[in-house]
Amino acid sequence: MMNAYRCARGWFLCQRIAQKTTCTYSSQPKITTHHSIIQRDTDERWKDVDMERFADETDVIVVGGGPAGLSCAIKLKQLAKESGKELRVCLFEKAQEIGMHTLSGACLEPRSLIELFPDWKERGAPLHTPVKHDKFALLTKNWRIPIPILKGFPMHNEGNYVVRLGNLVRWLGEQAEELEVEIYPGFACTEVLYHEDGSVKGIATNDVGIHKDGSPKDNFERGMEFHSKVTIFSEGCHGALAKQLYQNEDLNLREKCQPQSYGIGIKEVWAIDESKWKPGTVEHTVGWPLDRNTYGGSFLYHLDEGEPLIAVGLVTGLDYSNPYLNPYKEFQRFKHHPSVRGVFEGATRIAYGARALNEGGFQNIPKLAFPGATTGCSPGFMNVPKIKGTHTAMKSGIVAAEAVFNAITDENRVSETTGLHVTEYEENLKTSWLWKELKAVRNVRLSFDTWLGLYGGLVYTGIFYVIGRGKEPWTFKSTGADYKHLKPAAECRPIEYPKPDNKISFDLLSSISLSGTNHEHDQPAHLTLRDDDIPVMRNLAVYDGPEQRFCPAGVYEYVPLEGGKEGEMRLQINAQNCVHCKTCDIKDPSQNINWVCPEGGGGPAYNGM
Repeated sequence: MMNAYRCARGWFLCQRIAQKTTCTYSSQPKITTHHSIIQRDTDERWKDVDMERFADETDVIVVGGGPAGLSCAIKLKQLAKESGKELRVCLFEKAQEIGMHTLSGACLEPRSLIELFPDWKERGAPLHTPVKHDKFALLTKNWRIPIPILKGFPMHNEGNYVVRLGNLVRWLGEQAEELEVEIYPGFACTEVLYHEDGSVKGIATNDVGIHKDGSPKDNFERGMEFHSKVTIFSEGCHGALAKQLYQNEDLNLREKCQPQSYGIGIKEVWAIDESKWKPGTVEHTVGWPLDRNTYGGSFLYHLDEGEPLIAVGLVTGLDYSNPYLNPYKEFQRFKHHPSVRGVFEGATRIAYGARALNEGGFQNIPKLAFPGATTGCSPGFMNVPKIKGTHTAMKSGIVAAEAVFNAITDENRVSETTGLHVTEYEENLKTSWLWKELKAVRNVRLSFDTWLGLYGGLVYTGIFYVIGRGKEPWTFKSTGADYKHLKPAAECRPIEYPKPDNKISFDLLSSISLSGTNHEHDQPAHLTLRDDDIPVMRNLAVYDGPEQRFCPAGVYEYVPLEGGKEGEMRLQINAQNCVHCKTCDIKDPSQNINWVCPEGGGGPAYNGM
């Protein structure tokens, strides 16, 4: 009865807030001070501050220094060099160094790398571990049921490499610099700029020198504007600027696609006993610790980089329904399964991180070409059955570069908009191997959303993908945005997780310390709330505060309200812990959290994750 009462009360209060009526129940302190919510033009503290922005002109802007963005920038400069033409390409990356925010499994299919650099081996690309052994299994709580991997199966990895993707991205950055791409690490792009006709003009970098309370510091500096003929957005999964583009009603980029769906990937790197080390071994599992209706699975890769290292992780689909589910704790208990725990005994954990990933696939890809373009995981090119997105992200960047270069250097081209609309990018992509690959697997992920869950998905994959190669004449529809799947706490059973043993499983704070995460403390929290009252009045009252469980970095905590009544709570945001995974922005059931970029350079400091 109490849960039902809290649910009804929370919903009632939320409705009053939405209707902009006076809510006498609210006693929540001010949380959000970021200028995206608290406007400066009504803040007396900003009235005498010079807000002029300097501007620079370039040919192409690439936002994001991941595999897609770097591949795009590299290909542009390669084409310019081959044709003897001058082309200024500027790439912006919010991390302090290229590769520092990169996290993936990662088992790499080198197809796109070969297209970009046929001589990648001679150039010293950090691909040291060819896959030698593939293993796949279904886990129950105590048992492991092997499933054979045959040629043609999505997870057949012959010819692929186990990599530390951050190292590969860093190497790509070096290749880009050799080709004279202008790389600006530590510059967070926070605003999309438009021409009067609505076409993309460029970007603005973030302001720096702002106190936590939202007031200007003495060293306040306005961000810069960068204008270009074409701006390419390659921010990765759920990028901040891509989100602005998708909300632009004039562009209407998501008009003909379904809502994107996501997973949260949590990963650790371990140094293990050499006697247990099997370089080139790739293991995947589905099933336990997740139930049959929660999509996800584990990976365990043995690296061959001069020391006995493994990468281990668990991906949990963010369309789960039980608000008590904790992806971090699910991963910690996975490591205790009888079939894997022996690998971790006597081993040392050396790195931790987390990142959201696109799981939607073919049906969820938005319009890609407009007066601007999106590439990589920003629009969502991950091949979910393969558990691979790097090769597809890189390919999209390459295709975009080819189309953009031709458009910019075509002296006879006439554009209807001030910002170039390179329609050839999307047209060429749809005739590439990337499009065919994603279309073939379009139904696999969604087949797990039937009442049969995990087992139905495995059967469907075997029949219609492995045998039919994705040629079935139907296409499944998405089941809706991930946050809509969450049920009220009163309808769900709490999940009891075992306490960490500090040998194989660990508490969250000790894990965050291994991510190298750091933000300037005296700055407005970049985890902004559209309404400071909603977390307690709806998320806590209805869903028992799921943000304190789905966040893999301990950013969100519900703590007693100072001076409040007994049992009265408030939300505390530990923004300095944020690893930039974007899960909160995706899974918040009230869609009240808006992740924006902190000051450039802040965030995790992954070393080859």
